[in-house]
Amino acid sequence: MATVALLLNASFEPLKVVSAKRAVVLVLSGKAETVEPGDARYRHERGEVVVPAVLRLVKFVRVPYRVTVPLTRRAVLARDCGLCAYSSATADTIDHVQPRAHGGQHHWENVVAACRSCNNRKDDRTLAQVGWALNFKPYAPKATLYVVFRHEQQEAWRPYLAVS
Repeated sequence: MATVALLLNASFEPLKVVSAKRAVVLVLSGKAETVEPGDARYRHERGEVVVPAVLRLVKFVRVPYRVTVPLTRRAVLARDCGLCAYSSATADTIDHVQPRAHGGQHHWENVVAACRSCNNRKDDRTLAQVGWALNFKPYAPKATLYVVFRHEQQEAWRPYLAVS
């Protein structure tokens, strides 16, 4: 049973993740509309209500602008969908593409998710020294996506979290 829902602004920008109860209250009060229905249902004496997986506010809400997304292990793993940038295995660590020992910086464009095996094999060497290539180009995620990094992303959310 999905216990959370993705709340979108009227412009379809991700705003935050809300509880299933809050999602139902927003829809029933007319403040939001269901975009993608979820699997869960709430029963009441006159019927039942489908809990939305994705809902959109009816009126646009202005939110404070966040310039950058904090660079954390959890955020990097979420950005890379939990996959190793070198082997596409399940990632559990992060790695600096250009090692810090070789002048690499600690910023979004130089950090990728990596499985423990690849991270150990690469060690403090550059990609050229190891003879590897990245499966994708690292990027700084949109600030609006930061709100969902703390939650396990549902399949229904994917179209609304498309990267830049």
